[in-house]
Amino acid sequence: EMPVLFKKELQNEDAKEGKQVKLTCELSKPDAPVKWMKGDTVLYASEKYEFKQRGTVAELIIRDVKSVDA
Repeated sequence: EMPVLFKKELQNEDAKEGKQVKLTCELSKPDAPVKWMKGDTVLYASEKYEFKQRGTVAELIIRDVKSVDA
């Protein structure tokens, strides 16, 4: 089975503190399982983090952005 690769990698995004930011990547295989991480820490869906996935596109929405989210 072919490994899942990035067709479009994450790009840096600017956001104002207190607002939200959306990070998007595109994968080579639709609906592949995605694990979002910040460094070595796995992120889980919560009031702060929302995950969306449609086909090959995966999105992470970070709400109420703070400087520690950089």
